[in-house]
Amino acid sequence: YITPKFKKKIILTKANLKSITDENIFLAILENVNHDSSFEREKLINITYEGIEDLAVLLEGMIDNGKIILPKGNKKDAFIDEVMSDEWQEEILPLKQMMAYYRCAIMEVETKFRVLNEELSLCYDRNPIESIHSRLKSNASITKKLKLKGYPINVETMEKYLYDIAGLRVVCSFKQDIYHLAQCLLQQDDIRLVKKKDYIQNPKANGYRSLHLIIEVPIFLENEKKWVKVEVQFRTLAMDFWASLEHKLRYKKVIDDDKESYIAYQLLECAQMCNDLDDKMSSIKEYLE
Repeated sequence: YITPKFKKKIILTKANLKSITDENIFLAILENVNHDSSFEREKLINITYEGIEDLAVLLEGMIDNGKIILPKGNKKDAFIDEVMSDEWQEEILPLKQMMAYYRCAIMEVETKFRVLNEELSLCYDRNPIESIHSRLKSNASITKKLKLKGYPINVETMEKYLYDIAGLRVVCSFKQDIYHLAQCLLQQDDIRLVKKKDYIQNPKANGYRSLHLIIEVPIFLENEKKWVKVEVQFRTLAMDFWASLEHKLRYKKVIDDDKESYIAYQLLECAQMCNDLDDKMSSIKEYLE
């Protein structure tokens, strides 16, 4: 990272990051950070290493904009997780073990959907699933969410209170496919339903639509069977299109109050258009059948 004020290159590592305590350096950094960041400038100036999870947000923006030079071979998520690891210093091994369990659970659920997609393609001569995407929350995101909820930073509370660490997004062709796939998944005898939120029948105020399931799936380890929570989001192509672009348009942006209502209305209108498109495509499909 090259500070504009001092024209000095700083190659950030975990070790030297904690040695940067000069407020002028932070001010120089802030001059180069995208001012659309959702964190207020004043808050960033007062960053302390006791609140290092806020620093992770700053780092992400700087890395994305090419303002941080990572050590060779270091990926962004790995670097930020390394910076954040002090929060978990007494539970590093249990944390790594639990994250491995979440990865295994994702593989289990994804395989179930791929099997269903294969079977249903034979029955209906088409694939109901357009794509499957998986993600695992980073250590930084987990730490931040636990702190926001007021929970201690440990594996026990993470596993008990956070339901979306492991996630799958299943993008379907039609709304009917969403409900059929969800029913097929939930009727399997090794799936437990923890929570269901239907944002298709009851969209969020901003227009967001999706079917969310929190499920538990067993993973079979060397000497035990362990139940692990996974969040599954079902969307149509149109729902996914809207959600992806809405996220890109709003990501890390501070929007003026006079623009917010206009943008919110326009995005809500776009969401309704996408819903109308879904309904129109479904009616064409039914007509052809």
